[in-house]
Amino acid sequence: MFTSGQIAFGIAFAIAFILVMIYTYRKDFKLHQKYYKGSVWVLIAFIAFIGFIAAVKFIFM
Repeated sequence: MFTSGQIAFGIAFAIAFILVMIYTYRKDFKLHQKYYKGSVWVLIAFIAFIGFIAAVKFIFM
């Protein structure tokens, strides 16, 4: 399906992308703690809401 060159490029791109994301996150870590304090609760509420919708779907189907 994929050539060996495409697979190598995909792996290299994924590794480079992950490394850049880690570098960027660490660089902005103090700002994240200052401005996004409490955002974990928003994530938890969003996951709970999606879970609620899925539960309602499976209960009424």
